[in-house]
Amino acid sequence: MLKLLCSSSSSCLNTKLHTLPALRSGPTEFTSPLLKALSSLRGLTLRSPNLGPRAFFCSDSSGDGSDQVVHVEGKATDSDAEEVESKSSSAIVPTNPRPEDYLTVLALPLPHRPLFPGFYMPISIKDRKLLAALQESRKRQAPYAGAFLLKDEPGTDPSLVSGSESEKNISGLKGKDLLDRLHEVGTLAQISSIQGDQVILIGHRRLRITELVNEDPLTVKVDHLKDKPYNKDDDVIKATSFEVISTLRDVLKTSSLWRDHVQTYTQHIGDFNFPRLADFGAAISGANKLQCQQVLEELDVYKRLKLTLELVKKEMEISKIQESIAKAIEEKISGEQRRYLLNEQLKAIKKELGLETDDKTALSAKFRERLEPNREKCPPHVLQVIEEELTKLQLLEASSSEFNVTRNYLDWLTALPWGNYSDENFDVLRAHKILDEDHYGLADVKERILEFIAVGKLRGTSQGKIICLSGPPGVGKTSIGRSIARALNRKFFRFSVGGLSDVAEIKGHRRTYIGAMPGKMVQCLKHVGTANPLVLIDEVDKLGRGHSGDPASAMLELLDPEQNANFLDHYLDVPIDLSKVLFVCTANVVEMIPNPLLDRMEVIAIAGYITDEKMHIARDFLEKTTREACGIKPEQVEVTDAALLALIENYCREAGVRNLQKHIEKIYRKIALKLVRQGESNEPAITGVQVVESEEAQVERAEGLSEVGGSETRSDPVEDNSHEQATETFVEAGTVPMDVLDDQSQYPADPPSDSKDVRETKKMEEREATITSEKVLVDPSNLTDFVGKPVFHAERIYGRTPVGVVMGLAWTAMGGSTLYIETTQVEQGEGKGAIHMTGQLGDVMKESAQIAHTVARAILLEKEPENPFFANSKLHLHVPSGATPKDGPSAGCTMITSFLSLAMKKPVKKDLAMTGEVTLMGKILPIGGVKEKTIAARRSEVRTIIFPSANRRDFDELAANVKEGLEVHFVDDYSQIFDLALGYDQDAGN
Repeated sequence: MLKLLCSSSSSCLNTKLHTLPALRSGPTEFTSPLLKALSSLRGLTLRSPNLGPRAFFCSDSSGDGSDQVVHVEGKATDSDAEEVESKSSSAIVPTNPRPEDYLTVLALPLPHRPLFPGFYMPISIKDRKLLAALQESRKRQAPYAGAFLLKDEPGTDPSLVSGSESEKNISGLKGKDLLDRLHEVGTLAQISSIQGDQVILIGHRRLRITELVNEDPLTVKVDHLKDKPYNKDDDVIKATSFEVISTLRDVLKTSSLWRDHVQTYTQHIGDFNFPRLADFGAAISGANKLQCQQVLEELDVYKRLKLTLELVKKEMEISKIQESIAKAIEEKISGEQRRYLLNEQLKAIKKELGLETDDKTALSAKFRERLEPNREKCPPHVLQVIEEELTKLQLLEASSSEFNVTRNYLDWLTALPWGNYSDENFDVLRAHKILDEDHYGLADVKERILEFIAVGKLRGTSQGKIICLSGPPGVGKTSIGRSIARALNRKFFRFSVGGLSDVAEIKGHRRTYIGAMPGKMVQCLKHVGTANPLVLIDEVDKLGRGHSGDPASAMLELLDPEQNANFLDHYLDVPIDLSKVLFVCTANVVEMIPNPLLDRMEVIAIAGYITDEKMHIARDFLEKTTREACGIKPEQVEVTDAALLALIENYCREAGVRNLQKHIEKIYRKIALKLVRQGESNEPAITGVQVVESEEAQVERAEGLSEVGGSETRSDPVEDNSHEQATETFVEAGTVPMDVLDDQSQYPADPPSDSKDVRETKKMEEREATITSEKVLVDPSNLTDFVGKPVFHAERIYGRTPVGVVMGLAWTAMGGSTLYIETTQVEQGEGKGAIHMTGQLGDVMKESAQIAHTVARAILLEKEPENPFFANSKLHLHVPSGATPKDGPSAGCTMITSFLSLAMKKPVKKDLAMTGEVTLMGKILPIGGVKEKTIAARRSEVRTIIFPSANRRDFDELAANVKEGLEVHFVDDYSQIFDLALGYDQDAGN
C-alpha cells in the first residue's frame, strides 16, 4: 500500500496506509510539503479489515500549500467522493477558453529536459519574433504554447555538448529544420511570466504535433493526449506506486534539492493521482533527457510508473554513493582536525610540564647527541664549525629558507664518522684463503694484496693506497675489490664514474644552491659509517668532460696520497681525512686514463684467463652457481670436460669469463626445461579414462579388487566369477578403468583422507624419481643443441704457411689474438717498386709498413745482392679482417718477414709466430701485452714465439701453465729473426 512521506523538517510518518491505526474523525494537520503533495492521491479506496472507514486525501481550495484535511467517515458513497473531488482545486488560474480548446500553438524548443505537467520551467528565448508572439498571446488572454524537447544533433554525443553550444544550435534552426529536430510529444505550457528573454512555463497536459501551420515563428497543430484507461484498484498498479513513493521517501531523507522540488510542486498542483505520481518522480529525478522524454511519451499509466520506478531507484543509488563519499571526506577531514588539535594540546601540555622544548632546541639536542660518541675523535676545526652552526640555528626562524640549509648542513656534519675506524684484520693466511676462494689464478694481483696486508701488519696500521686494476671486461676486477675488502675486514663502497661529466659528483655542490648535496666520498663515509673503507671507483678510464668541468682533474685531489688527508668538499667546506681510505680503481684501457691521474695510481694488470684457468673457474664456480640458481641437482646433469673445453675454445675466447657464464646459464636453462617437460610427460593422466600402472601396482590392485569382490558377492557365485574375470582382464591389459576404481573406493582399507594423502605423496615421489632418473649429458656431440653453432673457428687459417704470409701476435681489449700479415706481388717491371696497404691500418701500422719495406730491401740486398725484387715489384700488403680497425707498434718484425718471404720465395718456418717493432737500423723494440699474446699463441697451437729481449722478464713472470709447451726466442736484432724464420734448409722440409 501507499507509504506516507515526509520532509526532513517534519516528523516522518513511519506507517503504511494499510497498517495505520484508526484515524480520528476530526481534522488532522500535516505540515510536510511532500506529504501535502502525495496525500492528495485521489480515487484510492484503501480497504483493510483493520481500518474500517475509508480515507480521502485532498488539499483545500486555496491551493497555497496550507493545511490538508483527512476526512474519515463510517460509510462513504460515490457522491461523497465526487464532492471531495470538486472541492479539490489547483493553483493554476483557470482561463477562458479552456486549455483543451487550443489546437494550434507556438512550438517552443527545450534543449535540456522535457517539461512535465504541473512543473515550472524557465527558458531563454533568443528569437525576437517568437518572443513577441508569446507576449501577444498573453495579451489576447491565450497564454499557452507547446514545449517540445529538442533532439540531439545527428553524429554528436549529447554528453559532450555544452549548454551554450545547444543554445547556439537552437537559435540557428528555423521552420521545417526546427520541426524535424523536435520530438513529436510535448507539453501544453502556460506562460506564467515573461521578463526580458526569460519565459516561465508551467506544464499542463501532453500534446502531439500533427501538422505544420507557420514556419516563423514555428506554429503547429496538435492533438491533446489522454492517458489510457486503467483500473485504479489494480493491485499491480498500487504496488508499483507504493514502491515509487517508498523510494522517493528514502531519497528525500538525503537530498535537500528534492525537497525543494516537492515544495514547488505542491504549490501548483492539487490533482495528485497515479499518472501525476509517475510524472512527479520522473521530473525531479536526475535522469537524462531521453529517459525523461520516454516517460512523457508513455500513455500507459502502469508502464509509466515502471519507467519512473527505474529512474528513482537509480537516483536512490546515486544518493547512497553521494552519501558515502561525503561521509568518507567528512571522516577524513574531522580525523585530521582532531589529530591536529590533539598534537597542539600535547605540545602545550609538554611545554607546561617542561617535558619538551620547541623544534629548534630539539634539533640542536639531536645533533649534539649524535656527535657525542665521536666528540673526542672529531677534529677541533670541525667541532668549532658545528658549534657555530648550532648557535646560528637557534637564531633563525623555523620558516626561513636559511633554517633548512643550516639544518641539512648540520645533519651531514654530525652524521660523518669523524675518527671512527674499523678494526682491520692483518692475517695474511686468512686473506690468502679468502682470495683463493673468490678467484682462481691472478697470482700477481693476490701477491700485491698480500704485500699490502703484510706492510700494514708490520706498521700496525695501514696507509691508504690507490690501486688500479686494468684488464679486459669480465676478468673479475670489481669482484677482486670486494674480496680485498672482505680480506681486510673493511667496509666496501662502490661507485662508477663511467660517463661522469659533473665535477659536483666528486667535489659536491655549494650550499647556496637549491638541492645541494655533498660529493660521492662524503656520501660514502656516511653510508659505511667508518673513516677507512675500501672504495671501488669503477670505469675510471671512461670519465667524461662536459660543461660542468673536468671530473678527471677533480679526481686528482681525491686520489693523491699526499693531498687527500685534507680533502675539501664544496658542500661541507671543512677538510676531511681520506688518507686511511683504500682506493681501488678499475679500467679496461690504461691509455685512456689522463696521465696526471694515472701517475697517482699503482697499476696492476689483469691479462685474463688461459683455457686451463677458465676450465677451473667454470667447473668450480660458474657451473655450481648456475646449477643452484636453476634448481637442478648435481645428479641430474653432467657436463663433460670436453664440452666445457669446446665451449671455451669455440664460443668464449675472450679474456674474461662473463660470456662463458652466460653460455653456461643458457645450457642449464635448456636442461631445466627438458627435465620439467620429461617430468610432466611421465605424470599419470588424472582426468583420463584409464590410468597406466606398473606391474607390481597392477598385481596389488588386482588382489585388492578380488578381495573386495569376494566380500561383496560371496552369496552370489556368478557375480563373483564375472568380477574376477573382469579384474584379470584389466590386469592383462595393464590398465584399470576409472569407474572400477571409483566403485572400489567405497571400501578402502584406510580412511579416505589418509589414502588420498598417501596417493598424493606417492605421486610426488614418483614424479621426483622420474625427473631424477633422467640424467642429462652434455658433451661435444650435442653442445650445439644447447648453445647453437660455434662462434669462433680455428685462428690458424693455414695448415702450411704460404710464401709471403706470417703470423703475428696482437693485443686487443678482449685479450690477445693472432694476426696474419699477407704480402703478394701485384705487378712487376723495371722501376715498378711500390707498396699498397689494406686492412684498416692505423697511422702507426702504416708507418711500420713503410719502415719494414725499407729494412726488407736492405736485408735482401745483403743476403741476395743480385735479386732486384723490391726495385721492380709493386707489392700489396693486407691484414685480414678488414672490418676491424688495427693499429699499434708491434707489427714491424712480422711485416719485414712477410716481405722477405715473398722476395726469396721461401715460406716461414712452420708453427712460428712473432711480435715486435723494428727500427730502420734493424733493432727490435719492446712490446706490451706479453701474457695476452702468449695466450693467443697457445690457442692457435703455435710452438715457437719470437719476443724482443726487453720483454724477457715479463715472460719469466708468467705462470708456468701459461708458458707450458712453448719455445720462446728473445731477439735484439732482426738478423736473429731472419735466421729463426727463414734461415733454414728448405730441402730438409718445413
